[in-house]
Amino acid sequence: MRLAVLLAIFGLLASGVQSKSADEWITTIWDHFKEAVDCSSCQILLSGLKLVADLGEPALVDVLTGVCNLSGAEDHDVCSGVIEKEAPAVHYMLKNLKLGSRTAETLCASIAGLCDYPAVQPFNLTFPSPKPATTRPPPSGKSPIKVVHFSDTHVDLSYETGANSQCTKPICCRAYTEKDAPGNTSSPCGPWGHPKCDPPLRLHESMLAAIADLHPAFSIYTGDVVSHDVWLVTESEVLQDFNATYGAMEKNLGVVYAAVGNHDAAPLNLFPSNKLPSTFNPQWAYDAIAADWKTLTGLPSVYTARQHGSYSAMHPNSKLRIISYNSVFYYKYNFHMYTEPMDPDPDNQLAWLIDELQAAESADQRVWLISHIPSGNSDTFRDHSHALDQVVRRYEATIAALFFGHTHTDLFQVAYTDYAHRRWDTSAAVGYIVPSMTPTSGPASFRVYEIDPVTFGVLDYTQYIANISSFSSSGHDDAAAAAAAVPQWMPYYAAKADYGSKLSPPIHDPAVELTPAFWHNVTVAMERDPDVFQQFWSRRTRGYNVTTCAGDCVPREICALRGADAQYNCAAPTGGFSFSKRDQQKNGEAGLVPGVSSECDHAGMAPLLGKMVYRARLGVMHE
Repeated sequence: MRLAVLLAIFGLLASGVQSKSADEWITTIWDHFKEAVDCSSCQILLSGLKLVADLGEPALVDVLTGVCNLSGAEDHDVCSGVIEKEAPAVHYMLKNLKLGSRTAETLCASIAGLCDYPAVQPFNLTFPSPKPATTRPPPSGKSPIKVVHFSDTHVDLSYETGANSQCTKPICCRAYTEKDAPGNTSSPCGPWGHPKCDPPLRLHESMLAAIADLHPAFSIYTGDVVSHDVWLVTESEVLQDFNATYGAMEKNLGVVYAAVGNHDAAPLNLFPSNKLPSTFNPQWAYDAIAADWKTLTGLPSVYTARQHGSYSAMHPNSKLRIISYNSVFYYKYNFHMYTEPMDPDPDNQLAWLIDELQAAESADQRVWLISHIPSGNSDTFRDHSHALDQVVRRYEATIAALFFGHTHTDLFQVAYTDYAHRRWDTSAAVGYIVPSMTPTSGPASFRVYEIDPVTFGVLDYTQYIANISSFSSSGHDDAAAAAAAVPQWMPYYAAKADYGSKLSPPIHDPAVELTPAFWHNVTVAMERDPDVFQQFWSRRTRGYNVTTCAGDCVPREICALRGADAQYNCAAPTGGFSFSKRDQQKNGEAGLVPGVSSECDHAGMAPLLGKMVYRARLGVMHE
């Protein structure tokens, strides 16, 4: 929409801003939600929300809560809880947002799917030295070490065995009402977890015990400690969750290197840069996480000139530098990042990352990058994804691999030196994206890598799962028998056995690295043989609720695997708000709107707004 036209509409709306009652504003915004079908109408919706924000934060809370209740998107307590917690950030963003700006278009593209993504605006990165001619070192041939990777534990300390698994809240297995209490429901939760719930602490402890039995050299954890009761989560609950989850790791495992997840503060997702008012800064969370990380690594000087959820550490007696960076700075649901103008390098983290990689290159070290949100995922802002990809491509000979979580599914991403010609010989880096321990997207899971002890390249991996579906309360005569049925953590598949065997020629040699070229060739095998793709597609969710992917879906998903720079991952705005398949299933709306890429996307203000718009549009369709 032309800016002049938009401003004219804004002026008409503003003419009666002071005279409208809260109920009238609720009706007005509800109507804007109904009409939100394209980029222009998204800007009109933003203009109405800006006017409400001008009335003050309490007015914004009242209006959005009223619209949420009107839509029936969630129970009333969930609506009010989510909105009240994230309102300060949303209010600040709306007050400073410029209608029709690139930031506003990014907001409507990233959250609403109603605008096209703006063309990537490259950030002028400065590298201390030109890219050398060196390449990835060959495998050493020495006996590999084991390293375990797990993610997205989301332990629910309020989980209650026997409580209702089919509740009306975003997560179940809690006695929210008398009808949800144990003994009063026909859908009880078992002692080890349920697919519609975050897991109990005992499942986390069971997984850690299984990991300890494998005697890894060390482990990596890519974030998301806190459970999904986002309308209730407080600072106190977050700290309790940290103590329980990280405490169990300390008790059961040796060295663990961790990354911060988007759930690891209250409110979730909201990690501001230091350019925003200090009142938004969750320093309490950073301090608690830092203390836990120092304990888990055993390295009192784990940090090198970084705060706010990032660090660089040398693994003892090795040439491996592990760099953990805060990916939530680049997350589309972090409302703080929509501050005008959008910051190309929040907290100068990219500059710090370059310094660390340059130091590693100069010292002939290898690097692992660990983070929560995959850099090529559609959850990452495209500008920042492109910048991260530039950094990775510059230091491709130094970076052995990247490790992520967040999606709750089993994926990988390949970076290329030339995205116009994505081939094995232009592949530059690979990112490993592990599924979650929390069982909402499939059986609880962790991964064991075989690692070259000299180059720290990944030689192979085995995915482990524990299928808790057989441990539900309804499957046993009494609670004691159910509690005794301890989950068995079993190998699910292995990279070389199940992917390397499909290549031409096959790769079975245990001494050969799983290079970026290996993973590109896996995608070629998927194109050549539909069975290879369908096996991958089933493994994404560990065989749980496998959706159909056929026709255009197949090349689109293969493209995503080749899209470490998000502008090339073939993800386009969906033409309307979307929300997670969990929410679609709960509301009987599966298949009506596209799903989203991450299980974590169902939590918080942004997806709640999406559900409200969807309900509004559904009402229009039925009128």
